[in-house]
Amino acid sequence: MHYGGGKVGYTQGTFDLFHIGHLNLLNHAREHCNFLIVGVNSDDLVKDYKHKIPVIKQEERAEIVRSIRGVDACVITTTLDKMDAHAKYKFNTIFIGDDWKGNPRWEQTKVDMEEIGVELIFLPYTNGVSTTAIKDTISHV
Repeated sequence: MHYGGGKVGYTQGTFDLFHIGHLNLLNHAREHCNFLIVGVNSDDLVKDYKHKIPVIKQEERAEIVRSIRGVDACVITTTLDKMDAHAKYKFNTIFIGDDWKGNPRWEQTKVDMEEIGVELIFLPYTNGVSTTAIKDTISHV
């Protein structure tokens, strides 16, 4: 991938049942970089770590994310390992929602990223909306 210089950002997620929280995360991420790469978790990866099957298939979720104005590149990813993602995409900034602040895995990721010169930025989480909440609402209708 050619980035054209400047700050390259990366974020990753499932992006199932795309909602305003997803859009806010991507728009906030874009404010902090010149080129934004978004990893969409593969169906198998979601099954492995969330023990859930996404409602929307990976190719369709990736196409939705790819269509967002601030997204420069979208890839389907098969790992949660951010060091692996960095080796592939050479970003210098990584983004995650601030609802993960204090989580041991993300605090370690912050340390690991800083050691290779990558800044981890916690972005504002959109309260009151989540894919799980949407699924719960639908199941009670």
